[in-house]
Amino acid sequence: MNIFKTLIVEDNAIFRKLLTETLGAQFPVMAIEEAEEGREALQKIETLRPDLIFMDIKLPGENGLELTQAIKTKYPEIVVVMLTNYDLPEYREAAHRIGANYFIIKGSTTTEEVVKLVESILADIGFNPDGSRKGSPF
Repeated sequence: MNIFKTLIVEDNAIFRKLLTETLGAQFPVMAIEEAEEGREALQKIETLRPDLIFMDIKLPGENGLELTQAIKTKYPEIVVVMLTNYDLPEYREAAHRIGANYFIIKGSTTTEEVVKLVESILADIGFNPDGSRKGSPF
């Protein structure tokens, strides 16, 4: 597939919808899927094969760090952005240790910062700013 695929794994429906709408408006070609919890996320990863995952650290019945470690073990090429409300050094260290690529604090990161991060990720892995693959007619 020649479009950039993103999966948002977040149990907070309002935050998940806001992030989905922000990315959809800024990157109209990007395919965006959502998952509310870990099992659903793993199923969507198998079918979607996302390029990017926004992963909440605290999920119902799940630990986003453990889920990320499992994902990065099987799919090391997937870019993972950890999401949390808690800017704790132990969370940052654990996220880095298990292979998360980025770490975002929900309450203090602006929409513009998220958009710039995604633009940077797109450029790094060979996509145009709109989410289409470079050199692709789609």
